[in-house]
Amino acid sequence: MENIDRISRERVEKFSKKINEIKEEVHKLVVGQEEVIDGILKALICDGHVLLEGVPGIAKTLSVKALGQVMGCAVSRVQFTVDLLPTDILGMTIYTKEKGFQVIKGPIVSNFVIADEINRSPPKTQSALLESMQERQVTIGKSTFPLPKPFFVMATENPLEVSGVYSLPEAQIDRFLFKLIMSYPGKEAEIKIMEQNVNTRRFDDFKIKKISSPKEIIAMQELVHEIYMSDEIKEYIVRIVLATRDKSATKYSKYIEWGASPRASIGFFIAAKAQALMSGRNFVLPQDIKDVAKPVLRHRVILNYEAQADNISADKVIESILNKIKTP
Repeated sequence: MENIDRISRERVEKFSKKINEIKEEVHKLVVGQEEVIDGILKALICDGHVLLEGVPGIAKTLSVKALGQVMGCAVSRVQFTVDLLPTDILGMTIYTKEKGFQVIKGPIVSNFVIADEINRSPPKTQSALLESMQERQVTIGKSTFPLPKPFFVMATENPLEVSGVYSLPEAQIDRFLFKLIMSYPGKEAEIKIMEQNVNTRRFDDFKIKKISSPKEIIAMQELVHEIYMSDEIKEYIVRIVLATRDKSATKYSKYIEWGASPRASIGFFIAAKAQALMSGRNFVLPQDIKDVAKPVLRHRVILNYEAQADNISADKVIESILNKIKTP
């Protein structure tokens, strides 16, 4: 209880209110998709990255662009293609007679980086993001530069196409805190989207206000580590992760080829705290663990070919594990 009382409730409530204001402002431009916006904000508060899967035309890129505007952050976008080179992302060293050698920094040097359709580029180009995502730095030629804070990568992938795409290596997928699924909007949301018609209006026409700042985001990232988590909930996290590695845990466990890595436990730990903060609490509840389970695990639980044949998704397997493990 000392840990709970140690954290200022006012600070938690202040940031929780600020997050709600951010979401309201973003939804002036992005219709619906509450779960995805929540997930992106949660990952940002955790200082993590997001892999976002969805069909074309459902506002994946627009969501991050709007968030960047509302939070006063620089946003850059890289369109991944088969001929994209690592230097197109990171930058390069050039030589001119007038100035000699110069470092030209690439679009990776930004607060928010949108890696659009990341699975369209070969592994060599995809791996150019690894150092930046993990080490928060970029190496250009022989020089290494720290990346600005906050630094957030949202990579998108199109699930429809199998021709001309390259699957992301498990080592890279594991570096994303969340994998979010962006689905089609509902009927009412689609009518509103049609009326707004973002394609024929400029981004500035929506007059999105700046609600937050990079400094405030960093303060949220520091506060989230202070959210209290009991030993019982820590053990609950570990039991869930271990169950993904146990082929006899549930009737769906036979579909698991590889279970979640220790990064999943770390992801649970910080993501549940962010969930509590966004809910205005300075302590974690078991429900927070359940709320972040699918985004944390769906890209870390590797299914076998039998799962594909039986049309079993990672979400289905995760649900069965959550139902099996006793809640503290």
